[in-house]
Amino acid sequence: MGMQLSSAALAAIATLALVLALPPDGATMVAARSGASISMTRALTHAQAALPLEGKLVVIDPGHNPGNAAHAQNIGRSVDAGTLRKACDTVGTATAAGYPEWKHNLRVARRLARILVARGARVVLTHDGKRPRWGPCITRRARIANRLDADAAISIHADGHLGTSRGFHIIHPISVVGLTDDIAARSKRLARDVRKTYANTTGLPLARYAGKKGLHAREDIGGLNLSDVPKVLIETGNMRNAGDAALLTSGHFQWREARGIADGLTRFLKR
Repeated sequence: MGMQLSSAALAAIATLALVLALPPDGATMVAARSGASISMTRALTHAQAALPLEGKLVVIDPGHNPGNAAHAQNIGRSVDAGTLRKACDTVGTATAAGYPEWKHNLRVARRLARILVARGARVVLTHDGKRPRWGPCITRRARIANRLDADAAISIHADGHLGTSRGFHIIHPISVVGLTDDIAARSKRLARDVRKTYANTTGLPLARYAGKKGLHAREDIGGLNLSDVPKVLIETGNMRNAGDAALLTSGHFQWREARGIADGLTRFLKR
């Protein structure tokens, strides 16, 4: 007798097998390609099991963009970041050997997207490294998640601290009346969840040079200030530290980073 699949299972298979159309604002909807890392057999296995993130929408915001360096005037213009005015975007940092932060961020974001899709989530990236050609501005990055009414959003970065310290930390928004007071508490819970799972999965220590015990509440991060959905920014490690840089530039370790972040998002969204 042939295997009978529910409509939910069939929908999960379709999500895993197709690359969906682009949503508004130039963001990229992500689904795993059949024949890539998720086979149809695994898709069936996931479909038959209870997908923990079914019905959830996550926006992943890879910090910076490969085209930013060629569009200095565009990214340098000042925009309203909620509590202050800041540059639209920046080029980011790099390792001492020249490995750019944007490349790390984008690779981790893509890996994270594939893991979340396999768990049943719908995933949108604010950019895919090709579209848009630069940025997008911090205002637009926040607006993408807001317009989609995402269940959670996370910005992927790697730090450029020039000291000898290493480790990761997670930035979450301070509660500002009329701006972030509606998301501050939930964003802090998200930060705590990701801190726990990222540390467990990667083995990286908590950074000692920023925040307290791996969490840093700030009111000067435009992408967090302007968010209407729970959102955090993870500095996944210090690219200027030789030990962290060796890990962050490794494709194998980037999968561990993605899994650690995905586990934190899953803990948060299942509550």
